[in-house]
Amino acid sequence: MSIIPDAARPLAELVPHSDFFVGIDSDGCAFDTMEIKHKECFCPNTIKWWGLQPVSKYAREAVEFVNLYSKWRGINRWPALVMVFDLLRERPEVVARHVHITEAQKVREFMASGFPLSNDGLKAYKFEHSDHELETAWNWTTGVNHTIADMVHSVPPFPFVRESLELMRGMADIVVVSATPTEALEREWEEHGIAQHARVIAGQEMGTKKQHLALAAKGKYPSDHILMIGDAPGDMEAARGNGALFFPINPGAEEKSWERFYREGFARFTTGTFAGEYEAALIAEFEKLLPDTPPWKR
Repeated sequence: MSIIPDAARPLAELVPHSDFFVGIDSDGCAFDTMEIKHKECFCPNTIKWWGLQPVSKYAREAVEFVNLYSKWRGINRWPALVMVFDLLRERPEVVARHVHITEAQKVREFMASGFPLSNDGLKAYKFEHSDHELETAWNWTTGVNHTIADMVHSVPPFPFVRESLELMRGMADIVVVSATPTEALEREWEEHGIAQHARVIAGQEMGTKKQHLALAAKGKYPSDHILMIGDAPGDMEAARGNGALFFPINPGAEEKSWERFYREGFARFTTGTFAGEYEAALIAEFEKLLPDTPPWKR
């Protein structure tokens, strides 16, 4: 990024205190919040604001597939939203009900505009491009955030997260690398008393996960001293895009994954035995869990 947004300056200005850098995703990785956020917050607001009441069953299946049970797990809310619409428009049961599913053309234009894919980005974009669809998008995204703030609390980190953070203290600079709004991240990490372990808590306002790693770590640490921990392919892509290593937290086996990181993964990272066969085996196991074809097409 040639021009660094003001929001991202904490990442760009991060000075290494340790020899190693670890980026950690939050939702579904450090915290068991993916299910409640998508099933109880995103899905009801998507049905409500986008007129999907007549096909709510299929809308729920599409929302859950994209955001939880596919290789797109963990992607930014805007591409996830249009993917849900695309899946619904081509599903025979939806077509048979003659329900109009938006093509979300104005949302797609926002996504392609270069504005940050965040609430602040949409607010600035719609100020210049007034449109009813963008107002619906604003009501949807702020509705999601309000529901999350009201609903999602008292959800602790996965077992072995806190122990892993303690293990890394003094040995690695830790940054939260997430596509979640920063306000929600800070609230969750502070609620459970682990915010002090992170040098920076970076949400969607600071850019993409790939940009987070590029600003905070690339060129400041040797590439084999940079590790991303995540539960989604997008986390792995962010690591790969910066020449970094990746430790997967397997969906459905998060506790076992964190225990493995605590008992062996971090030690391998700091002793130079992580890259190669060990990392490849972890990734092969991870990739089997997240398909690219929805169950209703199989």
